[in-house]
Parts: sequence; structure tokens; C-alpha cells
Amino acid sequence: MAWIGTIEPKDATGALATLYEAIGSARQGVAEIHRVQSLNPRAMRAHLDLYKAVLFANSPLPRIARERIAVVVSAANECPYCISHHAEALAQLGDDPQIHEALARGEVPEAVGPQQAALLRWAHRSTVAPAEVTEGDIALVRAQGWDDRCILDASLVIAYFNFVNRLVLTLGVHIEEGFAQMCGDDPSVSE
Repeated sequence: MAWIGTIEPKDATGALATLYEAIGSARQGVAEIHRVQSLNPRAMRAHLDLYKAVLFANSPLPRIARERIAVVVSAANECPYCISHHAEALAQLGDDPQIHEALARGEVPEAVGPQQAALLRWAHRSTVAPAEVTEGDIALVRAQGWDDRCILDASLVIAYFNFVNRLVLTLGVHIEEGFAQMCGDDPSVSE
């Protein structure tokens, strides 16, 4: 339960009911992050479109890398809701449990390899000290083989999760029962 009023799916009408139906059919339920936005369906729709574009749309940045970034950013922001959801997504993607458990603790394990480690360290730095990030930080990521499209897509994931973490933390969004079923691929994404 959030710290503000929300509209439950059974009570929704109009555009909100349509959104809840689309979310529920694609994700096997409506997560609390969506319910907390129920008083502003237009913003919820825009948020959902951004979420799909950043996390699920075609990208040269692998989905597992995007989910790992989500956990790194959420750990840096101390957001248990997003850590739980995206560590579960990593588990469903077949990621090594030791890797996503370490990421959830704020660690970048050697097991991710130097390429992903560079990306994840940059994600952490971009979260905790964004004003201190320099072109040199990008050069370190690029030197590990990430091209500019991957760097852009990673930056979008970093920015998105900083936004969502703050939404969750400032409105008191708590992990919902049965959240794991909402953490897999989103079949409604097409490109």
C-alpha cells in the first residue's frame, strides 16, 4: 500500500481501466508502481511507454545488461522494490544468482567480466555522483567494446531507474504479493 490514495483495478473506469487491462494481460497483474500512478493515467501511459522503450525494445545492449543496470541503480538508491523486481527478472533470464545477489548488495562481481563491469561501475557512478561523470568515464566504457548506441541505451536505463526509484521511495510503494509473475518479458512490446 502506497502513502497516497490509488485506484484499484476493479474500481477503474475509462482510460485507467483500459491501461490496467493492458498491463494486467501483459504482466499477469498490475504492479504497485502502476497503481501509485492511477490518479494520473496520462502520466502512467507515458511512463509505461518509456519503460517498454528503455527495457524491452530492440537494442544492441542486451536485456540482461539492462536488468543488471536496473539492479545496480536501485541498489545505489536503496530501493528494495526495484531491486526485488529486477533481480527477479534477472533470475527469469537465467542470470547467475550469485551475480544478481551481489549487484543487489551494491557490489560488481568479477563474474560479470570486464566489459559489463565497466558498464555497471559507470551506472553506479552516474547514479551516486552524476555531476562528476566525465567524458573519460564514457571512454572507459567505450574501451570495453560498448558502442555509442549501447552507451546511450545504458544511460536511458540509468536515468529511467533513478526516476522510478524516486517515485517508489517518495510515495511509499511496497513490494506486492506475487510480484515475481510480473517480472518477465513484456509480450506487448513490438518493434
